[in-house]
Amino acid sequence: MTPHLDYHALAPEIVITAVALIVLVVDLVWRESARNVVPQIAGIGLLVALIPVLTLASDGTTRSMFGGAFVVDNYSLAFTGFFLVVGYVTLLLSYDYIAEGDYYQGEYYVLILTSVLGMMVMASARDLISIFVALETITLPTFILAGWRKYDTKSNEAAIKYFLIGVLSTAVMLYGMSFIFGMSGSTLLSDIAKTAADDPDPLFAVAIFLTLGGFAFKISAVPFHFWAPDTYEGAPTPVTAFLSVASKAGGFVALITIIWYGFLPSTDSWQPALWILAAASIIFGNLAALRQTNIVRMLAYSSIAQGGFMLVPLAVAGDPGALREGIEGVIIYVFVYGAVNLGAFACVIVNARRTHSAEITSFAGLGKTNPTLAVVFSLFLFSLAGIPPLAGWFAKFVMFRAVFAAGTTSAVILGVIAAVFSVVAFFYYKAVTRQMWLREPADLGEVASSARTPVALNVALGLTTIVVVVVGVYPQLFARIGDLAFSST
Repeated sequence: MTPHLDYHALAPEIVITAVALIVLVVDLVWRESARNVVPQIAGIGLLVALIPVLTLASDGTTRSMFGGAFVVDNYSLAFTGFFLVVGYVTLLLSYDYIAEGDYYQGEYYVLILTSVLGMMVMASARDLISIFVALETITLPTFILAGWRKYDTKSNEAAIKYFLIGVLSTAVMLYGMSFIFGMSGSTLLSDIAKTAADDPDPLFAVAIFLTLGGFAFKISAVPFHFWAPDTYEGAPTPVTAFLSVASKAGGFVALITIIWYGFLPSTDSWQPALWILAAASIIFGNLAALRQTNIVRMLAYSSIAQGGFMLVPLAVAGDPGALREGIEGVIIYVFVYGAVNLGAFACVIVNARRTHSAEITSFAGLGKTNPTLAVVFSLFLFSLAGIPPLAGWFAKFVMFRAVFAAGTTSAVILGVIAAVFSVVAFFYYKAVTRQMWLREPADLGEVASSARTPVALNVALGLTTIVVVVVGVYPQLFARIGDLAFSST
């Protein structure tokens, strides 16, 4: 039987697929002259794909295809739009970085677009097969992107570690999914939810645990985080930003989807595992970040800790009365974190152009040499720390709101851990701001001190700064998106 295809619902994915193919052909045919054209085509394609997202959102109709395996609703559209915007900002960060290096290849943009396509499919996936295919479409391009500086041994090491641990986690996840399919007799999450609600065999809990272990790698949750610091440091900085935001968000979408639509009734099977992952990530990520001297490694451990904070609302969502606050909380936190972390990495790239260093000490005296950048970077760091009135405070607010809504002993303990280590996080963010404002600048020479910030980087900084400030002052903007996403179930 011919499957029903709703081309309006599939329009965003069709646009990105077409743009990726166009970019590949243009780079193949025009080669050197395509250097400036290829990133522009990719960027325009990402923005054009937002148009059907907006028309679908205004229509408000839930569209289902492939027997319920692919669903377009408010939840999927919210994340699809987020991934498109993140992909566009990543291209802004990449434009001059890739063009000025000795490792330009047009395939870079094809891989970014392919990974974004996987994220968009993930947002609409409602069965194990589509989730797995989407997850691998996200991950496989990033294996290559992590080692893009092919003449750099650190980049090679980063790619190898990322690949080996990624393959292992995929095997574990598939092993768990095979058990789930065997016991439920279906790959559809709606059918799996019926099995989960039917007092399943204890082996079902083991299968859920193995499946969650695979997803924990994607979000770099402790103890599946080993790849993250070295990969973040060795990969090109725009790729690091992409991994820390888009790839991590893709993993969270997979986690939210499979729990929300599939595992939710079997609370005892998934909630303890998420509780442990959240607590371990918060504790280890923050303590490890305190000892870092390299800004990228510090942000890598910060990303692990922030992943733990994002897991908190999901870990308590199974408690009575906390489902809505839990799901909305993790959705809003992912959106806020995306804007803040992209902006932070944009600042790292700008400073590295000036100092040719990623050490925290390279930010010394930035308040005197480039006060605008120092102010903007301070905003991002304090937002990550959750200081009002920046967007980060609202992310922390929805996290603790979910904890209070749950009200159970385990939720309160997790909330206390999150509160204590939110304070700990402030110290390593403050250490960077202290370098910028209280230390004397090093003599970098006339050329380095006057290094120009490219237009694309300035646009990326402007966009992310606006989001961080506006959402901090007017949080209803993201709260409304979270509310619409939840209401689609």
